[in-house]
Amino acid sequence: MLRIEETLALARVRTLLIFRQTEIVFWVFAFPILLAVVLGFAFREAGPVPSPVGILPGAGADAMAARLSAEDGLDLRRFDDREAARVALRGGAIDVLVEAGEPPVLHLHPGRQEAETARLRVLRALELPPPSERVERARVAEVEDAGSRYIDFLIPGLLGLNLYGTGLWSIGFGVADARQKKLLRRYLVTPMRRSSYLASYLVFRLLFLALELVLLTSFGVWVMGVPLRGSLVAFGVLALVGAVSFAGIGLLTVCRVKTIEGASGMINVATIPVWLGSGVFFSYERFPEAVQPLLVALPLTPMNDALRAIMLDGSGLAGILPDLGIIVAWGIASFTLALRLFRWE
Repeated sequence: MLRIEETLALARVRTLLIFRQTEIVFWVFAFPILLAVVLGFAFREAGPVPSPVGILPGAGADAMAARLSAEDGLDLRRFDDREAARVALRGGAIDVLVEAGEPPVLHLHPGRQEAETARLRVLRALELPPPSERVERARVAEVEDAGSRYIDFLIPGLLGLNLYGTGLWSIGFGVADARQKKLLRRYLVTPMRRSSYLASYLVFRLLFLALELVLLTSFGVWVMGVPLRGSLVAFGVLALVGAVSFAGIGLLTVCRVKTIEGASGMINVATIPVWLGSGVFFSYERFPEAVQPLLVALPLTPMNDALRAIMLDGSGLAGILPDLGIIVAWGIASFTLALRLFRWE
């Protein structure tokens, strides 16, 4: 049975110890916030990027340059040397290399998405009249609603990633460090229960949850203008459930690990798939349909989906219940296995 006083005393000691190791404080708490700041400012503007297009020297190059320079969305670059132009195309410095002629020749690498965008822009410039002479065939209504930018998609993903990563690294590193220093062997001869020891890590994790949540969410909402349309109660419940479940995953990953190096490897195994497949930086729907059910079942995927539903779509607690169910299932399974597999030595 869990002893409350014993657990709280252990959590207090663990909190005091963590602040004596500044490198842990940086990597566990400061680095995720720094990552959010850097990526947030890097992607705060979601406007289209001009396509760099090169023009080969030769007859008709001047007329071609004049035609292309009048088109929006093209960053024109003249080359005096053909080999230098091909090197620029091969290295990605330009997306398309245009050779004047009848008809003009467009050199590009078809496997690059940027090249296809540049090709369409060049063809638009070559096949249509100059912009000042074009007849408007359709009116474009630009959508500027809050929540439709890339930064609006990114911030909830970074928030979920921070909750997940902190749960794994702060708890997993602490357990592995204590085992490597032979502290767990000493705890074995004390009357301390295994459940109290593991629960103290959970309490320690929750102490820092409010700080992480306030800092990252405030940065996204007040600095980057990301909306928070949904229920704050649902937002808090989701963060609390996620932090508890992710703490369980952190305990499970290192319940048998004996060294810091082994802990780093196990945590990376549990972290890298969710970085790539849980929709942090881009939607997991970009993956083939055959693997999407596996990606949806990852622990961070429902967290990111639920965060975006609350912040961007205005969902309440009822709207995120399926996602909460998956997160709770991960937490129960992780804690159950961690308690059974954990060894003091």
